[in-house]
Amino acid sequence: MGMSVGTAGRGGRGHRRRGRHHGLMSEINVTPFVDVMLVLLIIFMVAAPLLTVGVPIDLPETQAKALNSETQPITISVNESGQIYLQETEIALEEVVPKLEAISKTGYEERIYVRGDKTADYGTVMQVMARISAAGYRNLGLVTLQEQDQ
Repeated sequence: MGMSVGTAGRGGRGHRRRGRHHGLMSEINVTPFVDVMLVLLIIFMVAAPLLTVGVPIDLPETQAKALNSETQPITISVNESGQIYLQETEIALEEVVPKLEAISKTGYEERIYVRGDKTADYGTVMQVMARISAAGYRNLGLVTLQEQDQ
């Protein structure tokens, strides 16, 4: 007798649950976007190895590890006052692409690293990178220092 009352009660609750209609979820899950951005950040940090070039520049620090490379890439540096250097020679912004074309051994596949002082004007560094990219060079990277644990 007590058993039949309990069964009827469960059936009624189950029926009410089936009758509810849930609306569509209208939230955006940003976790995949954040994951992709972090992966891209790591790739860009690892792609720019630490190089020693004669132009004194105070590079920003990151936790990326240096890449081993078998060939010496072309290095363009921008110091804190906005002066541009190709390897160790100072050049004007308009001369960047013609000089690159003159010294690149593998053409547009040449690896080019841009070293920008951390106090340098961001616009100058971006102008240099934009001109190099517009000329057709695709192996372009930024150089940073490894972050020191304090």
